[in-house]
Amino acid sequence: MSDRSHAFASDEPPEIQVHPHDRYHAVIDRCATLPPLLTAVVHPVDAHMLTAVADAVMERLIEPVLVGPTGRIEKAAAEGGIDLSSWRVIDVPHSHASAEKAVELAVSCQVKAIMKGSLHTDELLGPIVAHGSGLRTERRLSHAYVMDTAGYHKWLIVTDSVVNISPDLSTKADICRNAVDAWVALTGESRLPKIAVLAAVEVVNPAMQATLDAAALCKMAERGQITGCIIDGPLAFDNAISRDAAQEKRIDSPVAGDADILLTPDIEAGNILAKQLTFISHADAAGVVMGAKVPIILTSRADNLRTRVLSCALAVLVQKAKAEGRIK
Repeated sequence: MSDRSHAFASDEPPEIQVHPHDRYHAVIDRCATLPPLLTAVVHPVDAHMLTAVADAVMERLIEPVLVGPTGRIEKAAAEGGIDLSSWRVIDVPHSHASAEKAVELAVSCQVKAIMKGSLHTDELLGPIVAHGSGLRTERRLSHAYVMDTAGYHKWLIVTDSVVNISPDLSTKADICRNAVDAWVALTGESRLPKIAVLAAVEVVNPAMQATLDAAALCKMAERGQITGCIIDGPLAFDNAISRDAAQEKRIDSPVAGDADILLTPDIEAGNILAKQLTFISHADAAGVVMGAKVPIILTSRADNLRTRVLSCALAVLVQKAKAEGRIK
């Protein structure tokens, strides 16, 4: 019998073993000297949500302003054993009113960030993107999912897996710009981040819109319409994150195998990829919506406490970068 029979001596095969990674703690540590971010928490009416808020407060990441029905907030706090006495609570009747009040607080600079509680994403974002809301910018809103997975050598941003369903070319350009801002805030590095525009193949195919958009985005970056990054595509997922795969397919690219940002073709691809990384690859994750005047902390109801806390830390860094003029 060959030595190959001993290759899988452990319970898990080596290729799916999860190794400890501490990029999470590095981000939390970077926030340690920064003041807590005054944050409107929208409709926090379940114990799990309030526990995440309490953890973020304990880490000195946020100073919460709870916006929602006081009775339901107090009931959730009692279920979770959480003391609300030191937190401001603004009583509004329902989730729609909670989102509208949070926008009002942000526009009047009474808070510096908005955090999703126990309501649907469209309820939260509706008042933000409404005409004349005061929080809109010239960019489309998009979601950046920051991932730290043991199978990759650095932070990875997946975008957009939450907000834009079937983005056209101009929307994808804004998704790129927003993701670059998230990357700058997260890393503080001066080098240009590398964006891989994902598709099913790595050649331009007129029958596949994702490949046409990828080619156009590359040309837009080349002509200075998208700045602050290096873009290449179309790239399939394997050669976007694996140098070996790129070399096997003879792809000569500064991005292939070393991407910082993965721009997915649509929300389904982005959502599936992000959840695969978190639930199967056990990635630490953080979610933030970019493109508004304040960071919007937006995670899934299925996300764990660690993801929610890391998302708060990312928002702290985004707001700091905005205040310093490093990002829009």
